[in-house]
Amino acid sequence: MNIIITRPLIDSEDLMGKLFSLGHKIIHLPTLKISKVELDPIDPEKYNAFIFTSANAIRFLKLLKPDRNKLCFCVGAITEKIVRQQGYNNTISAGGTINALKNIIVNSGDLDKKKILAYICGDNIASDLDLELQKEGFQIDKIINYTSEKIKELNADTNNLINNHPPDIIFIYSKRSAESFNELMKKYSLKGLMTESRVMCISDKVLNVLKQSGWKKLEIFEAGEELTKLKK
Repeated sequence: MNIIITRPLIDSEDLMGKLFSLGHKIIHLPTLKISKVELDPIDPEKYNAFIFTSANAIRFLKLLKPDRNKLCFCVGAITEKIVRQQGYNNTISAGGTINALKNIIVNSGDLDKKKILAYICGDNIASDLDLELQKEGFQIDKIINYTSEKIKELNADTNNLINNHPPDIIFIYSKRSAESFNELMKKYSLKGLMTESRVMCISDKVLNVLKQSGWKKLEIFEAGEELTKLKK
């Protein structure tokens, strides 16, 4: 099958390798440019726990000193994997949704609401997790350590690949990525090639963005189950 992957290379290289080894043709079409925000190092002693809703947040984390035993709440398995690769061993995964993450934090017996939590994230997020947790009585420091910018140009090689090999499957991993992807397809008049494409959406919010723009074959998937989806 012809498969479009819209994540940055650092997040998708492993998946792309597995798909390629299975005989699929991969078109890498990143839709967002991720950039680090220059911040003063964070003092981990100020916080009872860290909250990560993306792998980029942990990649760009800058601390005064390491604290590998810090309790880390992660939105899903991929984020947790990156956190563990950085040496943290006290991690909890919410299974991929912000609501599940909020519920795990609220019901955790390891947290003292008198302490402060560090919510480390990007500049463009789909939900106000910090405000929701504040309503529950938690003290939250929201720390933005990376930015995302929509990619507005498609290089000629990628354009030709899509024209010559229209995708059977498209994986999209965030609401902002869905917006960027849709804008690129319209700009380069490629959407008409994809009427039979199955578009895999990481959440309802991603699906709704594309549904409102006229995409038809939309499905929900969870990060990490891409290969399972293809088998089905």
